[in-house]
Amino acid sequence: MPGVPPQRFTYLGPEGTFAEQALLTLPAARNGVREPSATVPEALDAVRSGAVGAALVPLENSVEGAVGVTLDELAYGAPLLITRELLLQVRFGLFGRPGTKLESVRTVASHPHGLAQVRAWMRKHLPDAEQRSTSSTSDAAVAVARGDFDAAACAAVAGERQRLELLADDIGDSSTAVTRFVLVTRPGRPAERTGDDLTSLVAFIAHDRAGALLEVLTEFAVRGLNLTRIESRPTKERLGRYCFLLDCSGHIADDRVGEAVMGLRRICADVRFLGSYPAAEPSPPYTRRPGTSDADFADAAGWLRQIRDGATDRG
Repeated sequence: MPGVPPQRFTYLGPEGTFAEQALLTLPAARNGVREPSATVPEALDAVRSGAVGAALVPLENSVEGAVGVTLDELAYGAPLLITRELLLQVRFGLFGRPGTKLESVRTVASHPHGLAQVRAWMRKHLPDAEQRSTSSTSDAAVAVARGDFDAAACAAVAGERQRLELLADDIGDSSTAVTRFVLVTRPGRPAERTGDDLTSLVAFIAHDRAGALLEVLTEFAVRGLNLTRIESRPTKERLGRYCFLLDCSGHIADDRVGEAVMGLRRICADVRFLGSYPAAEPSPPYTRRPGTSDADFADAAGWLRQIRDGATDRG
């Protein structure tokens, strides 16, 4: 349950991936039992079955964008709850077997997302090297240690575990590349609000009328809620049918967020609440519409209660 640190965790494995590196930033995970899962669905199903208390899975990357399989599992699988987000700066190193020289590297292995994030470095430093895809950056390190490839683009933890040597450090094309992970548990009470939170939702809009998406966005805009992410995913019903995964500033316990979610409930075909949780970084400043602060909503609610109770209208 949110607020109670789970004792067993799973993450998108195998060992030595960026997901494990992110999970190890949580004290509860360092002190608990950690088990890798082969895929995102496997990790989330372990939570659904109760085999583990929580799973850490990637949600999006600042270079490659959304992780579709995670979005689909959260939108269409049995309900789960996001209890926090973790942001990890993705730093790739090029690792080879002891004695390997950079100029002798002819094959470089990594996950497809990893290869995409070192593309410019490879063109400049190893233009003739063949790039090979593996199921994870950690598997690339294992394959290099086994002798299948000359080098791996992977996290430092993976190279060190396979006793490989660092041939080149920080080879990513973007020094600010970040992967966003979410910690997911079984449904329960959302995490306590901190004053700087995010709320994640899935809105299944009605496709039989014009302006349906605009109606969804308006529910947030009129309440001064900042949408920090909006992602469309096919509903798998038929071509042209989509749902929208939304992140907004605020907590479900905030009056203005609660009103927005109720508004979505009234106008959408369906709404799935994915969780309210602390933002990993301070929310960027934005200009809030007049009358949309928490105090404004509390004042308006008190005023309406007085009218309903027959008290004197205080204006």
